[in-house]
Amino acid sequence: MLLAAPSRETYHLQMAPQQRKGSANAAELLSRRSTGLGNTGTLIRHNLKILRGILLQENRTFTKVWSKTSKSTVMYENCKLYFENYQHCYSCVHAEPQILYKLPTRSKQEKIEDTLMCHSPVEKSLSSPSDHKPSLLALTANNWLIRLSAETGEELQRVYLSPNYKFRYLGWDVSQETFYVKSVQNKETPLARQAGITQNTVMHIAIFHVFPLEVIGIMEINKKVFGNGVIGADLVQGVLALYYSNKSVKMYSFEHIVQRYLTEKVTLGKQSPLLGGKTVGDAPFGIPLNIQITDCPPVLFKVSCAENSVQIGGNPWHYIYTPPRKKDEGTYHICSLKDGTMATNGVQEMDSYSLENDGIFFHPDDSGRIIHVGPVTINVLKILGELNSALPSKVVEDFSLKTHRNNPISQVTVTSSGRTVKRRFQQLDDDPSQKTFRMVEYEDELDLLAIVVTNGEEGEGRACIQLHDNQTGQLLRTIDLIETWDETNKNEVFFDKDTIVHIEQKNAKFCCHVYKLFTTKT
Repeated sequence: MLLAAPSRETYHLQMAPQQRKGSANAAELLSRRSTGLGNTGTLIRHNLKILRGILLQENRTFTKVWSKTSKSTVMYENCKLYFENYQHCYSCVHAEPQILYKLPTRSKQEKIEDTLMCHSPVEKSLSSPSDHKPSLLALTANNWLIRLSAETGEELQRVYLSPNYKFRYLGWDVSQETFYVKSVQNKETPLARQAGITQNTVMHIAIFHVFPLEVIGIMEINKKVFGNGVIGADLVQGVLALYYSNKSVKMYSFEHIVQRYLTEKVTLGKQSPLLGGKTVGDAPFGIPLNIQITDCPPVLFKVSCAENSVQIGGNPWHYIYTPPRKKDEGTYHICSLKDGTMATNGVQEMDSYSLENDGIFFHPDDSGRIIHVGPVTINVLKILGELNSALPSKVVEDFSLKTHRNNPISQVTVTSSGRTVKRRFQQLDDDPSQKTFRMVEYEDELDLLAIVVTNGEEGEGRACIQLHDNQTGQLLRTIDLIETWDETNKNEVFFDKDTIVHIEQKNAKFCCHVYKLFTTKT
């Protein structure tokens, strides 16, 4: 899977306002806010600075305030919990979750397949007042794209996609102002193969702008154009990424594709010749195939990688991948996107023996750093290099975090008779009975790393959340989760300012636990 690289923005030189020396306490910051001093960005930063300071005080604690079970998947997004396939929405901004709205039960044909949360940019003036408020983009099983109010569940807009293609997945593209809807993949059946019937169409992708909702078009991913080995596609950061059966990834400029192969601009609610004069976005006509790629566009970048997985980010741009060779299994290679040169110290691997593979990704704080997560170690790395330098860039450690385990189990045991016995099986580093790093969340508004740590030393699985300073790695506080933690179940944890959400799947049942920040009684 291709992961989105950090967003790049253009910055202009500005004179910073004069700052008073020394730091203000929370009361003074609140007083400044009440008088309206400072600009909006400054006030927001002050507010979050106050919240971070309060959260880290010793007399503050996270208390479990709410639990709810469900037979269907539970989703958390932007301080909201969704139950019953997005039909029931709970707000988490209060002392405990409260029902925000309940929608009528949908039929199986209208089931929501995928969603995206949509927030309009504050600097834009939009024609419709509803465009300025958060909304939920929902894709239904019968090919409708629906925009719902995130606060009331009211349907604001609906677009019929197509009677010909089965769409299933939603994803963001550039700066979260462009998104795409991806169809299911067409797979060649054994019967068709025996009959000599070749399925050239792999999938279809519909692309939209938001703020307001506008369609760019629908394009087809075809084997005749891109090669017989194509097995999948994504649209990320303005790049069309195609995945191949020979364990390679190729990337193409989507802007170039639109400029060259767009046959007609179409507008939602307007008639189109490609639909025989019918209205774009209405049922049963949908959106026409108006991006018709007839020959293979120039390849921007290609790489052979294990599991078709490559990540792009850093400053200057780099990519992370694992070569598809047996000897490179368990390693990650960091190379310059400019010319493919491997960075000095660019091969990263964890010295661990575990059931789950360690994970690596570009830090979501846009710093260009890299987070490498293993069961006993978390390394935060940074790339040192100049954009136009002839020398290779260098990967160095910014800081490292390690678990503190009691009484490590020796692989060698000496019996009472003095005989040395070596264990036949080595204990795994991510064994549930040991203290282990499980997942890392980044709280961007408070600039904190929330790390889930499990420990089953007492015979019962327990978990806590360690809050670390994102810049230094310093441990600031630890929050214990009350419920037991079963590593054989699927677990998700969200840390969102003053709220912690833990969602666990136990067989066919989902359990949701919510913690809120309170002042402890003295």
